[in-house]
Amino acid sequence: MTKNDFASAKSISFDKIPIIDISEIYTKNGFEKVANELVQTARSIGFFYIKGHGVSLDLITQAFKASKMFFELPLEKKASIKVDVNQRGWMGKGMTKLEGAKTHDSKEVFFWGWDVDSSDQDVVDGVPMVFPNQWPDQVAPFLRTDILPYYNAIIELGRIVLSALSYGLGKPKDFFDAAYKKPLGRGQLVYYPPMSSKDLKEHRFGAASHTDFGVLTILLQDMQGGLQVLNQNDEWIEAPPIENSFVCNIGDLLERWTNGDLKSTKHRVINLNKSARYSIPIFCDPASQTIIDPNDFSLSKIKYEKITAGEHISNRNKKNFKQYKV
Repeated sequence: MTKNDFASAKSISFDKIPIIDISEIYTKNGFEKVANELVQTARSIGFFYIKGHGVSLDLITQAFKASKMFFELPLEKKASIKVDVNQRGWMGKGMTKLEGAKTHDSKEVFFWGWDVDSSDQDVVDGVPMVFPNQWPDQVAPFLRTDILPYYNAIIELGRIVLSALSYGLGKPKDFFDAAYKKPLGRGQLVYYPPMSSKDLKEHRFGAASHTDFGVLTILLQDMQGGLQVLNQNDEWIEAPPIENSFVCNIGDLLERWTNGDLKSTKHRVINLNKSARYSIPIFCDPASQTIIDPNDFSLSKIKYEKITAGEHISNRNKKNFKQYKV
C-alpha cells in the first residue's frame, strides 16, 4: 500500500460522467431534448459536465484571477474579514471538518451570498442565511467588482438549468422562478494548497467525502484535477477538468424536494499536485424561506418532512464548520 491509497480513484472515460451540451436549450425542440437528458442523468448519476453554457471566458478568467490574488494576500489581511456565523468572509485552513471525516480539510475558503445590505427586510427579520456579505474592500477592493459579474452569470445559468430540470420532471418551466427571485445563491472561492506529508499521513483531503447541502451546484475548477466522485458501484472515480465546461451536481435539497428521484452524489477533493488548486463552486439555492416539499414532485410515499431551504442549510453548516462550535 502506498501513502496515497486512501485517496485512490479510477481514471475513467468521460462517458461515465456525461457531458451535456446545453447550447440548444434556447430553442423549442432543443429545450425538451436538454431537459430530458438532464433529468435522466440527475436520476442515475447526479453529476454531469455542461458545455455550451454561454458564460464568457473573460468572466471566468477574471474570477479565477481575482481568487488567486485574494488568497495570495498575507494572512492578517484575509483575517480582517474572518468568517462569521452567517457564513460570510474568509475561513482559514483547519476550520472545516465535514461530517464523518477523520480530520479537518486542507483548504481556505472565501464565502459570500446574494448581495444585500443591513436594511434588507430579511436581514432585519433574522431570516436564516440572509446577511450582508463581508467584502474585503479595504484590503482587496478588486474582489467584489471582479467576482460579482461572474456570480450573477452563474446564478442566471442555474435558473436556466433548473427550468429544464423542472420541465423534465413534468412541471412548468417556471416552477422554480418564484423561489429564485432572491436566491440564497451561496458562493465560494476555494484554495487547496499542495498536500503535505503530514496531510497524507493523517489521510487528510482538500475536501473530505460529502454531498452538497443545497439544490444545484455549478463548479468551475482549474486544470489541476483532484475532484473525485463516488459512482453507483461505490467506486471513487476521477472527475477531470474539461476546458470551457462546468461540473454540475444535484444537492441534498433537490434530492429531498423530489422525494429521492434525483440523486445527490458523494464527492471529494484531494490536491496531489505540486502547485495550488483553485475552484469556484456556486450553490444555486432558492430563497431562504422556500418550503422544500416532496409533495411538489411525488405522488409516492413521502420520505422527507417539509423544511425551509435556509433552515436546512443552516443546520448543515453548524455540523461542518468550526466557527459555530464556540
